[in-house]
Amino acid sequence: MAEKVAAPAIQEAQARPNVQIHLPGGRVLEGERGLQLAIFLKDEDQDTAPLVGAIVNGELRELTYPIQLESEVRPVTMAEEDGMRIYRRSLTFLLAAAFEKLFPEVRLDVEHSVAHGGYHCHVSGRVQLKSDELTQLGNRMREWVDQDLPFSKTQVRLSEAIEYFESKGFKDKVRLLAQRRKPYMIIYEMGDHRDYHHGYMVPRTGYLRWFALEPTEDGFTLQFPKRDTPTQLLPPPQYPKLLQTFGQYEDWIQTLGVASVGALNDAGQAGRMREIILVSEALHEHRIAEIAAQIQEKRDAIRLVLVAGPSASGKTTFAKRLSIQLLALGISPLPIGLDNFFVDREKSPRDEHGEYDYEQLDALDLDRLNHDMRKLAAGERVQLPEYDFIEGMQRDGTVVQISEGHIVILEGIHGLNPELLPELPEGQGFRVYASAITQLNLDRYNRVSTTDTRLVRRLVRDARHRGKSAADTISRWESVRRGERLYIFPYQENADVMFNSALIYEGAALAPLAEPILRQVTFGTPEHVEAKRLLSLLEWFAPIDDSPIPDNSILREFMGGSILRDFTVGGTS
Repeated sequence: MAEKVAAPAIQEAQARPNVQIHLPGGRVLEGERGLQLAIFLKDEDQDTAPLVGAIVNGELRELTYPIQLESEVRPVTMAEEDGMRIYRRSLTFLLAAAFEKLFPEVRLDVEHSVAHGGYHCHVSGRVQLKSDELTQLGNRMREWVDQDLPFSKTQVRLSEAIEYFESKGFKDKVRLLAQRRKPYMIIYEMGDHRDYHHGYMVPRTGYLRWFALEPTEDGFTLQFPKRDTPTQLLPPPQYPKLLQTFGQYEDWIQTLGVASVGALNDAGQAGRMREIILVSEALHEHRIAEIAAQIQEKRDAIRLVLVAGPSASGKTTFAKRLSIQLLALGISPLPIGLDNFFVDREKSPRDEHGEYDYEQLDALDLDRLNHDMRKLAAGERVQLPEYDFIEGMQRDGTVVQISEGHIVILEGIHGLNPELLPELPEGQGFRVYASAITQLNLDRYNRVSTTDTRLVRRLVRDARHRGKSAADTISRWESVRRGERLYIFPYQENADVMFNSALIYEGAALAPLAEPILRQVTFGTPEHVEAKRLLSLLEWFAPIDDSPIPDNSILREFMGGSILRDFTVGGTS
């Protein structure tokens, strides 16, 4: 008979006074139970990438988070997107506190982001800040940074928060909070300044050493580092075409009378959503018609229209709608996708991890592309390639030819890169940059990132049309964004025109589609942290009925039901 093994002895015990955290690489730190993360990690900070948060047992946490249980901890620095969000949010809080102290009767709006690292800010209720006033504002912020003042937070009843913001005259915040589903919220404080900011903050003002205030024609820029250079400010570039697009979006907002997510939610409750959808779509159509008219003006010279933009920008639908507008003007377009010119998979370049990098320019067969475009421009017959994405091989496709009255529309991420078609004669190309360039913000200080807009679009599209889970899309997103930073954004200003594919109402339309997809992401995975953040953002949007959205809308490319999905325009074969 086998010897009976005694059960392990279990007994009740008192909690030990100390607790351990386990860091990447196997290091273990021990300290008093209840100490904040910042104390545990005080020796982990590095000047090259300052520590601003941590992932604790699969959840993003602030450095003020108390460690009560043994935990797996991964420090988060300003070299990561989560870390930079914490830094940018905290810096915005500091700016708002200083501005309200110095200019209490004036409104400040933190608006769109700028390419070199920063937020464009606009002052309402008076002329824009003069140079000495901007210096005074920056000095007040630096004074508080030097004093290393604490940021504290408290949980308050929602009714209390609404009453507070009503007393300050912050109608945009009151509108936003009126639709909040939870009966409480977190308020941050620094001295006598109190405010709501969507997401985590650094513990103290002393963390916010890297910033500058730059004057612009219609406001100023709050400059901060980018995560590639987390302790350096990059020199500001010139971006007049992008600024013009931002100004156009402000006109759209004025036309619709919807300046924030709270105002959008109110409009939905008031029964205005059908109007907002139809007017938003009309503004898109008007802009596409304007671009087509510019091409018509130069139709004798232009042989090629290049459409470029980042992932989930709506390039495909834009190119098809532009084709329709050109047809209406008597111009026959021949759409060609750059993806068909991918080299065979085994010839594709690889990234630093050894994975195929399809974002690089060298992933395209540039010799064949230039050969084919040159022959088309000369009116010769060309057999275009088609790319087999399953086999990873380039195959022969259709034979095409263009003649007088025809024009090629070439769509792909590298369309603005001068190295794509170096032989294209001056004046024969017309370049369009299409992207969700702006977004409706939560309120005056809480921005909605256009990157988040595109990610939500892609999550919905990948699940509906490509059978991919949210975890798959999120895990790939960082690689996609890296390609955008390297190969798309630096060439934005090469565009002859820009098309802003953002729609004011889209957050409300996409939220109910994205939420169930995001809730399927497994807890404890790196993708879950991002999924939880996006869910928290989407909670602010009151969902809407999507039936009034036209079947040629940019959004239909992602949410389904697009009449343009199988629409093609062919050349003469």
